[in-house]
Amino acid sequence: MNALFIITKLLLIVGGLNWGLVGAFQFNLVDAIFGEGSVGSNVVYIVVGIAAIITIFDLFRSRTVAE
Repeated sequence: MNALFIITKLLLIVGGLNWGLVGAFQFNLVDAIFGEGSVGSNVVYIVVGIAAIITIFDLFRSRTVAE
């Protein structure tokens, strides 16, 4: 499951950078690549949203401390 959490965190970084571009420059990189409102853009947004949900669960997952 470690690879899953790495992938989800990378997706969240990409999503965060995209939101930063939107906020700072009104430039949406995902829409620029896939087309505004396209199926590709929607898929990217859905995958990033799923990554966020997985990361929320990872945040509250109990961790064992190695001794």
